[in-house]
Amino acid sequence: MGSAGSPLRTAAGARSESMPRVTFLPHERSIEVPAGDSLIRAAMEAGVHINASCGGDGVCAKCRIRVEAGTVDGGLSERISPEDREKGYRLACQALITGDVTVRVPVESSIDASVLKRQATPRSTARIHQPDFESLKEEGLFVSPVEEVFLELPEPSATDNQPDASRLVNFLTMNHDEHRLVVRMPVIRKLPGALREDNFRVTATLARPVQPGRKTHIINIQPGDTTDRNYAVAMDIGTTTVYGQLIDLISGDVLAESGDFNGQISYGEDVITRIMAAEKPGGLEKLHAVVTETMNTIIAKIVKQAGVDVDDINAITIAGNTTMTQLFLKVDPRYIRRSPYVPASNIYPPLDAVGLGLELGDHAAALVYPQVSSYVGGDIVAGVMGSGMSRTDKLTLFMDIGTNAEIVVGNKDWMACAACSAGPALEGGNIEFGMRAAKGAIEDFSIDPLTLEPMILTIGNVRPKGICGSGLITTVAVLFETGVINNLGKFERDLGTPRIREKDNVYEYVLAWADETQVERDIVLTEIDIENLIRAKGAIYSGCMTLLNEVGMGMSDIDRIILAGGFGSYVDLEKAMTIGLLPEIDPDKVTFIGNSSLMGAKMSSLTNRIRKDVVEVTRSMTNFELSETPSYMDNYVAALFLPHTDITQFPRLAARLVDRASRD
Repeated sequence: MGSAGSPLRTAAGARSESMPRVTFLPHERSIEVPAGDSLIRAAMEAGVHINASCGGDGVCAKCRIRVEAGTVDGGLSERISPEDREKGYRLACQALITGDVTVRVPVESSIDASVLKRQATPRSTARIHQPDFESLKEEGLFVSPVEEVFLELPEPSATDNQPDASRLVNFLTMNHDEHRLVVRMPVIRKLPGALREDNFRVTATLARPVQPGRKTHIINIQPGDTTDRNYAVAMDIGTTTVYGQLIDLISGDVLAESGDFNGQISYGEDVITRIMAAEKPGGLEKLHAVVTETMNTIIAKIVKQAGVDVDDINAITIAGNTTMTQLFLKVDPRYIRRSPYVPASNIYPPLDAVGLGLELGDHAAALVYPQVSSYVGGDIVAGVMGSGMSRTDKLTLFMDIGTNAEIVVGNKDWMACAACSAGPALEGGNIEFGMRAAKGAIEDFSIDPLTLEPMILTIGNVRPKGICGSGLITTVAVLFETGVINNLGKFERDLGTPRIREKDNVYEYVLAWADETQVERDIVLTEIDIENLIRAKGAIYSGCMTLLNEVGMGMSDIDRIILAGGFGSYVDLEKAMTIGLLPEIDPDKVTFIGNSSLMGAKMSSLTNRIRKDVVEVTRSMTNFELSETPSYMDNYVAALFLPHTDITQFPRLAARLVDRASRD
């Protein structure tokens, strides 16, 4: 691979005398790069992932590596202790290559894709619900946007020598009541051979229009009867992960599914950092290529798992947030992050999948979910459609929580939506030992109320190497309810335990001593970490309250809450309410629906009615820009406490705190 303005990189193989060689352990992968490049850029070129949530600014300190041979220039940080500096630890984004060097990527800086296959084991989590796609049939909605029709055409003769394309169109018009047909150029190229391979017995693939009266496109032609092989791919392009499913459009069954981390995470873990990367010369093309490569890897996996022919895949339906969608479509996203926050488009026409770089047949159509605004994207619209929120009378609060939190309130008659920036704390960012949910992440926590000694559980039941978002919520909730921290998130100073200590003028609680961890350091939770969590939960809670206030409602009016995304499957609902992340509500009213974006993409591939309705639903969703809503800041400031300045909004928690105080 090359890079603008620098010589061609050389992977392990022929040696260029002019460029240093960088070797990454334990991957045993080497690459030659120009002197002066950073280690993080060399890792990208070599295909080695190193966590770098700040996009290379050196502020997150997640990209720690250890220099084992050779030297680098820079890479030191106040976030690296003097002891670790002596051991060779540096920040990869700040360390510049000066000569041959061998570095080790430690466990806490690497990526673990095994967690993508992990299933939730609910304790106090929301009830998990997946829609019954049989209901689509019962409602008469199971009519795929892409249909295959078997035809036995009359063969040409001296008295019937009309062109092949005309023969096809006229036969469909007369015998199948098809009108306003368009034959695509790839079909015309295939038509002479396909017709004559099986004596003019062929299968035509028709792409149905969303609106009545529009043209139906003939997108593929195959010899013989292939109507038993009609497939689609549904795909969710997330900021962190990409998931895909291979769907049988005849039965509605998912034949295979797979997921992977979005290759763009090496360019930053949030959408703003990605937009900034896209603004650099060649950046947009690079980010498009990287996510397309991830998508093609997933497509190849699910095609192989299911044992189908790529030529039998007739469509791919895609949902993603506004930034991910524009990056995938190679549309400049820079104005998404600039006031007044305008996306390039809300609705995209059907596209040729192969023209977008996807490794599918040249006939396959790409159907991209529309979006509402710069920060309420196609993934949320897909979630609203997939969850059934747009077809129910029940007043629903839909929440998709991550680095950004998107919130929708309403029902089939009306909907209002908003997005708020929660920051990366809930996904491990801006937390000293924060990490994604992966093996070794602390996910559950309890404490002995007398000795204040912790009991922790990690994903995979291995030694800890950090703490994930759900573990962070649980830990802070437990520390608060047991009186170890106060409602400001500050540690009580006189509890007489070595677990609470002061370091560099910051108080912290030791979750695990160095000899108990994978990272050879004490894993701690600091007051700064707690403050970052309080800011994140405050943004989400105040977003809910502001949106409800703006439509003249309160939590008492809500019939149900739907939690979408990976967050909802693992978070303990009671703990989330304890810290004031979620409004206090009967847990039986809360439902987790998993990857609602992928669910909506699947539904869009199965029914043309959803594709028609989604345009109307998108147009009916009133978007509130919280930054322009005066009450939002008031609500936000009020939420910067555990759980809130107004404890009466959390009556069950208030009762527990009173009970604890009486026992103390």
